[in-house]
Amino acid sequence: MFDLNKLLIDVFDPQAGELVAVVVDTPTDAVPDHDGWRARREMAEEWRDAFIKLGSERNFEVRPIVNFPATGANNGDLPAGATMDGEAVDLIEVLSGSTLVVAMTEFSATAPLAHIAEAADDFRAASMPGVEKRMEGTALAADYAEVAAHCKAIHDAMDGAQLCDVLFTTGHRCWFDVRQRSAEMDDGFLPRGKEGDPIINLPSGETFIVPYEGEILGLPSWTAGTIPVVEDDEMVLFHVVANCVQVVEGDGPVAERYAEFFNDDPARSNIAEVAFGVNSMAEVTGCVLEDEKAGFHWAFGRSDHLGGVVGVDEFETPANVIHQDIVYAKGNPIQIEKADIVHPDGRRVTIIEDGEYKV
Repeated sequence: MFDLNKLLIDVFDPQAGELVAVVVDTPTDAVPDHDGWRARREMAEEWRDAFIKLGSERNFEVRPIVNFPATGANNGDLPAGATMDGEAVDLIEVLSGSTLVVAMTEFSATAPLAHIAEAADDFRAASMPGVEKRMEGTALAADYAEVAAHCKAIHDAMDGAQLCDVLFTTGHRCWFDVRQRSAEMDDGFLPRGKEGDPIINLPSGETFIVPYEGEILGLPSWTAGTIPVVEDDEMVLFHVVANCVQVVEGDGPVAERYAEFFNDDPARSNIAEVAFGVNSMAEVTGCVLEDEKAGFHWAFGRSDHLGGVVGVDEFETPANVIHQDIVYAKGNPIQIEKADIVHPDGRRVTIIEDGEYKV
């Protein structure tokens, strides 16, 4: 049975004197409400109540729910204003003044939270875009010690590597250049004062890296190949050169939409992440927050919040900013035949073979 109090202690271990903020985004005229979003805001109230109870035992403070108007885009910049208890507040001031932020939002706030963390001495945040109550019986109920151990094993295998060689079950293949980069872990542990990245997703469970994006003069990116994507029962091929989607191949409306999407703003075509999700309790249902923790995935668009160099300024307009994951776990229409980590001496470490983790 899921124990929320235990999860809050295991993941965050809040200490005396802390200031916790549970944050939600709210519908606007441009972004209408729906049942799942309403349920998420109710879930946020439940989590805040659990924090209040734990705070009474551990002597830390919990703010009223922080509400801000939805950005309408994953990882877009946050608005200036918000409300708490019906009172207008400065959103960035409230967030940066908190020691722990839990963002249970419709649209991902991971990137802007990461930028707040860069300027704050005592700040950490869990980004939970699209979280659903049912996940308390799946990925949120995982054994996070086991998750962390699996993340670490893959992290160690990637240390010092130069390529991630991925063969999809369609027969297509892509080589992701991981030179000039270090793998990171989103392993479900975020205590106060944690070394490393102070931002996690929750549910957690992945080891990720931003492919080299060719920012060094005279050193082009090696990321190249063909990535198959299925959407609305239509398979589209992304042909990748120098870490960017250069050509979208397909005959249907999905291919046409993606071709226009990348053409309208080339920064969107940047290969922004390659990752291995290892949460054994994660289920594939179409919610990316949980789906990506179930297996291999990659992302396009913004990367600076994960250690890359493509940020808001590289997009034609802030409204175009996106970081979108595409998942190939069990339950997805395309999966991974084999994924190898290739080291400079030619040594290969097989992470996935025939859809199963080998590390």
